Amino acid sequence: MLSERRLEVLRAIVQDYVGTEEPVGSKALTERHALGVSPATVRNDMAALEDEGYIAQPHTSAGRIPTDKGYRLFVDKLAGVKPLSSPERRAIQNFLDGAVDLDDVVGRTVRLLAQLTRQVAVVQYPSLTRSTVRHVELLSLAPARLMLVLITDTGRVEQRMVDCPAPFGEASLADLRARLNSRVVGRRFADVPQLVQDLPDSFEQEDRGTVSTVLATLLETLVEETEERLMIGGTANLTRFGHDFPLTIRPVLEALEEQVVLLKLLGEAKDSGMTVRIGHENAHEGLTSTSVVAVGYGSGDEAVAKLGVVGPTRMDYPGTMGAVRAVARYVGQILAES
Repeated sequence: MLSERRLEVLRAIVQDYVGTEEPVGSKALTERHALGVSPATVRNDMAALEDEGYIAQPHTSAGRIPTDKGYRLFVDKLAGVKPLSSPERRAIQNFLDGAVDLDDVVGRTVRLLAQLTRQVAVVQYPSLTRSTVRHVELLSLAPARLMLVLITDTGRVEQRMVDCPAPFGEASLADLRARLNSRVVGRRFADVPQLVQDLPDSFEQEDRGTVSTVLATLLETLVEETEERLMIGGTANLTRFGHDFPLTIRPVLEALEEQVVLLKLLGEAKDSGMTVRIGHENAHEGLTSTSVVAVGYGSGDEAVAKLGVVGPTRMDYPGTMGAVRAVARYVGQILAES
């Protein structure tokens, strides 16, 4: 275990390196921070931190920079979540309150996160598997053609065309709509198949084929594998950190183009807890020079999706964590109220 003083020295090195982009020397540390010890003692502490792999000497300069292991300890033990100021919180609320639908909420969230953190922002759409049904609408387009519209509690809207085996009258359509909604509204998607399995039997023989076709389309919509959608923004922000990436930024950009990679980065949205993965903790080879800060968002304790940012390991962790958490909280409130 590191002593309290050496933890303080590590904190000072991380803060200075993030702020100045320059390797940090013992003289600068003692001048900038009230460490209460001599430069010689700080030099000894830095030597011990280097021996244990928390800092490294990038070149032959006297300065040191944090390693992935050093950033990890900084985040786990030293970095508090920096609270946003009242004007920042108001700006978030005002910007997100103007959203008109789910696509607009996600789009605004991506832009806002990228602006607040000056990193790449990634926002996952609410997952259908963790949603509940708000309403099912059925619209007649032709005697034997319907449109099914599924609306979720998170504001997501899915539309499907249904070709019926026989003409289906308005009265039958209204009856099916009413009976279907009485069974599924407010229920989890996972429960819907069992709730509607005997519904065709309650209709006249000539209508059962159409009712079964509508239900099959509804159930397909609930379990579609293509449901995981993402929006990404602020990629241009990475160009400000060119020297933070060894040799070239290209592997990072290529990794960010792969949706599967991004979904793995954000992780499973099972809870609203915060995840910080640093450098080589990211399994994808192109992202070993980046850090990911992600958190779940939703209308309650359970997350329906995740959002976060990707940037160089030399990032302002307390500020980034604070911004990501605040934005997630506001998005959750909007979904709860929508």
